[in-house]
Amino acid sequence: MNILGIETSCDETGIAIYNEQRGIIAEALYSQIELHAEYGGVVPELASRDHIRKVALLTEQVMQDAKLSGADIDAVAFTQGPGLIGALLVGATFARSLAFSWECEAVGVHHMEGHLLAPLLEDEKPEFPFVALLVSGGHSMLVDVKALGDYTILGESIDDAAGEAFDKTAKLMELGYPGGPRLAALAEQGRPGQYRFPRPMTDRPGLDFSFSGLKTFAANTLRSCDGSEQALADIAYAFQEAVVDTLMIKCRRALEQTGHKRLVVAGGVSANQSLRSGLASLMQKRGGQVYYPRPKFCTDNGAMIAYAGYCRFKAGAREPLAIQARPRWPISELQAS
Repeated sequence: MNILGIETSCDETGIAIYNEQRGIIAEALYSQIELHAEYGGVVPELASRDHIRKVALLTEQVMQDAKLSGADIDAVAFTQGPGLIGALLVGATFARSLAFSWECEAVGVHHMEGHLLAPLLEDEKPEFPFVALLVSGGHSMLVDVKALGDYTILGESIDDAAGEAFDKTAKLMELGYPGGPRLAALAEQGRPGQYRFPRPMTDRPGLDFSFSGLKTFAANTLRSCDGSEQALADIAYAFQEAVVDTLMIKCRRALEQTGHKRLVVAGGVSANQSLRSGLASLMQKRGGQVYYPRPKFCTDNGAMIAYAGYCRFKAGAREPLAIQARPRWPISELQAS
């Protein structure tokens, strides 16, 4: 069985093919970073237009790399939501058209379920149940994952997501776009103990997140510092330390609440090395294990959509001819099939 996956939810065009016996057999990814860098963030209309330019070319490339034709594809999976409506419609329209012309099925995939299932592409994969920490530019949430489609949201961000806070703080520091990875790199030059940032919402019960206040705290700290390169690195270190500590505290609470011994971490922020180190230490102390996707599957990609599409296709999911995109789509609405 071969499933073609198409990801166009934001500013990456990702295409991949998942084979039931061999795993991911071909993939391609195009990033729009250079396109949006001039504006300091994603411009939705430009993102949609760039997906139009790239999606067919990348699909042709992946099909050639896999040495497959349309007759070899059992289903075309695509990101149905959440995401930018224009970008989603590009992928949904293209995917549904391909499925119609190839006389195969189409499967709509929830973007965050794609991230959640991405670690299952690895050789060392988690078994259900587990706690999932999904951390990206648009989402921060803790999910109790009992089985495919059996998801209970334990906590989520009430304002800025962790990745969004990284990007906004990096913008305040004039680090360029994309800011999150650059802030993390700068933090490596920082010194511990020079600044102390709050750990938001950790002094009260619950598993929700709030990171917008850290951005404000960073802005006030930047205004009061001397502006030297070392001071900026120290602020970056303190900011990252606060985010990582907050995520670790909430993960520990989620594991205690559910009793699970397995933690899955996915989304763009899951590539952060400070977070990985902290969670590894946490899970070692608890006698559990933490799982990640490989680095290139942490950010948006076609492989996770192909695999999630495969899981959904096996569970009986099918899309009608009508093309539907869901820019807002709570993961709690998903079902097993």
